[in-house]
Amino acid sequence: MPMIRLTAPTGALSEEGRAGIQRDLATLLMHWEGVPDTALFRAQAWSYLIELPEGGQTTAEDDAPRFLVDVTVPQGALSERRKAGLIEDVTKAVLKAAGLSPDEALRVWVLIHEQPDGTWGAGGSVIRYADLVALARQGTEEPGEGKQGQGERADA
Repeated sequence: MPMIRLTAPTGALSEEGRAGIQRDLATLLMHWEGVPDTALFRAQAWSYLIELPEGGQTTAEDDAPRFLVDVTVPQGALSERRKAGLIEDVTKAVLKAAGLSPDEALRVWVLIHEQPDGTWGAGGSVIRYADLVALARQGTEEPGEGKQGQGERADA
C-alpha cells in the first residue's frame, strides 16, 4: 500500500511528462516494493502531483526548478538495495518528465518514509505489513508452490 508524491513548481514538467509521471512513479514504486502487478495492488499504489505556484520554490542561489519526491511505505517493505534502485529510477523518471539531463540529477530529492507497523490504516482498520505480505502471496502463489511467495524477499 505504497504512496508516492511529487512536488514540483508549476510549469517545470513538460506537457507529455506531466501527463504520465504519476502512473510512472506508482509503477516504479510497485516494482521496487515487489508487490504483484494485480488490480488490487495497482489500485492501492497512490500517486500525487503537487504543483507549487510561481515563486513557491527557490534556493539560496537560484530559482531553477527543484523536485521533491516523498515515498511512504510500510516499514520492512524496502531493503537497502530496493531503496537505492527506487531512488535511481524515480530520479530518472522525474528528469525525463521535466526534460532535464542526467547532469541535473541533484535537482531531484527522494525521501523515503517508512511507516512503523501498526501506524497505517485503511478502510477503518489497522493494516499490518504481515497482512500485506499474506495478501501478496495469495495473489501470486500457484497450487503446490512453497511457502516463499512474492511478498517474502530474501533481500528485505
